[in-house]
Amino acid sequence: MSETKTETRKINIKEFPVDIPNFNASFEPKDSLIKKWIINWLLSAVKKNQIKENDILPSKSEISDYLGVSIGTVQNAIRYAEDEGYLKSKQKIGTLVSNITNPITALKKSTSKRDKAVLAIKKYIIQKDLILNKHICSARKMAEILNISQNTARLAYEFLKKEGILESRQTRGSESNWILVKYPELSFEEMKQSEVIKADTLVSKITDDVKLYLSKNCTIGEKIPSHDFFAGHFNVSIKTIHDAISKLNKEGILISRRGRYGTILAQNPYNTIPDNIIFANANDASFYSYRKIENKIINYIKSDFKAGDKLPSMKDLSIKFQVSTNTIRKALNSIAEQGYITFSRGKYGGTFIIDVPETLQNQPFKWLSINPDFM
Repeated sequence: MSETKTETRKINIKEFPVDIPNFNASFEPKDSLIKKWIINWLLSAVKKNQIKENDILPSKSEISDYLGVSIGTVQNAIRYAEDEGYLKSKQKIGTLVSNITNPITALKKSTSKRDKAVLAIKKYIIQKDLILNKHICSARKMAEILNISQNTARLAYEFLKKEGILESRQTRGSESNWILVKYPELSFEEMKQSEVIKADTLVSKITDDVKLYLSKNCTIGEKIPSHDFFAGHFNVSIKTIHDAISKLNKEGILISRRGRYGTILAQNPYNTIPDNIIFANANDASFYSYRKIENKIINYIKSDFKAGDKLPSMKDLSIKFQVSTNTIRKALNSIAEQGYITFSRGKYGGTFIIDVPETLQNQPFKWLSINPDFM
């Protein structure tokens, strides 16, 4: 008996709603607004039989151009929609519509990782005896505390919002827009379950596997294989590889560079003495300049600004830090991806602070320019 092939159709970007999210009217992150916009459209379009399961979304670059946002922002929004079961990604094919007409299928990707994170956050609130109607730490900070991904923490916060435990409010001068409005209750069994959320996750396992591969097959300063390669090699999703590579970036083992530069091995994954310096040629030194400025701007935000404040223009920042506006633009885009700032267009637009860094960034640079003035 031959298996029937499911038909797929590439959705044209013109089929997307004309009304796009109003990024200027909300302090909510752009990726979260876009996720809701995509999900609402999917539900409506499926109901009207305009699209069906396994139809392929336009490329991320098409969607980013359509909305006027970065590809990274669109990528995050699609990941969140995937985690909620509305979309699914397939290598070398694209992002496909899931079977969202079946509630069981749509909910099955509300994964145990998120559920465990919800329990762990509830336990954290109880153990720390947090006060009602006060800000709790940002999802990014909670991810660090619980040793989970930022994406999992944000999904858990959204779930707690639906349960009425958290509310999202923006208060000028605060470092987080999440408020505890209802005290959680946990049974003895749930308290025990919340202990399980440590490093024994798929991402942590794959991170260790990637480290082992790098130590055996790559040399310091060399460009590492692509995400696609690792996903095929370890038989996991691109998202899992992305999260593992992000962890290695934070540990200083890798340095991810935009465009054709790719990701390079910065130090031996198992070296107990970090390699604080990698010698770079003039082109690489020029490329890394925006990383240096990125840290300076983060320090500037920490010391001089509060959530809701507007940063000076790129021209003013370029004068302040004595670099080109292009370098400032790259640094700001990277800071936006970390969730500290957001961009607004129009007459009253600009760059606004949405989260203030918890601590000053003073990381050692992992390169050395041939020009001593660069350091």
